[in-house]
Amino acid sequence: MMMESQSGQLARRLTGKLAAVTGAGLGIGRASALRFAEEGARLLLIDNDGVRLAETATLIGNATDVTCITADVTDEAQVEAAFAQAGEVSVLVNNVGGGVSGRIWDLSVADWDRTMVLSLRSMFLCTRAVVPGMIARGYGRIVCLSSGARNGTVWNAFHTGASAYSTAKAGVVGFVRDLAIELADHGITINAVAPGPIDTELAGPYLQAMHDQGLEYSPLRMVPMHRLGTPREVADAILYLASDESTYVTGTVLDVAGGR
Repeated sequence: MMMESQSGQLARRLTGKLAAVTGAGLGIGRASALRFAEEGARLLLIDNDGVRLAETATLIGNATDVTCITADVTDEAQVEAAFAQAGEVSVLVNNVGGGVSGRIWDLSVADWDRTMVLSLRSMFLCTRAVVPGMIARGYGRIVCLSSGARNGTVWNAFHTGASAYSTAKAGVVGFVRDLAIELADHGITINAVAPGPIDTELAGPYLQAMHDQGLEYSPLRMVPMHRLGTPREVADAILYLASDESTYVTGTVLDVAGGR
């Protein structure tokens, strides 16, 4: 809900704030960037795919100031360089994640480690980069992407195995819970959004195919709302936690999962 300013104009929720979104080239990251632009934020968009990042910037157009940085947010030096040129970040969305599925008896150490790096190291490095400035200004909003998989997801576990991904997304919650306490006295909130099955460019076709193939354990059968969520629906939840409508909310996990 927009608030009315003293001039009678509808005030957008992130007007003038610099919001950094990682993994902004596709899916939830792109949807969050578009949603934030609608709410007046200036944007720092980071992705390791410059072409996709440019597509996101094109979709935003002239709605707001956009800075795009092609970088690998699992690499310490690249993260430090990206945020050194960013300015005063008020909002950070840690959206990068993913990994390799596999049964525990088939999963390699390299695949396990890569999954932890994508979700956990990226989140740690980006958060560490922005927190000192937020502390100095006495203000910050950090939103990290967990997943319903943190509790185990039947369709992934049953059909492919996903212990590494589930472990990483559970780790996001631990990170958020601790930092909420560490940062509480500094005007900074940190929360997690946990999407269920979402119709992104990468995951949507795979999730839909489970249903189309008649598999017993498919998200469309097991989710009470019997549909995939949209990236926009997740972005709306992220926006709430990034805005000043959630000033007394920290250390929590907001599920966006259709009732799962």
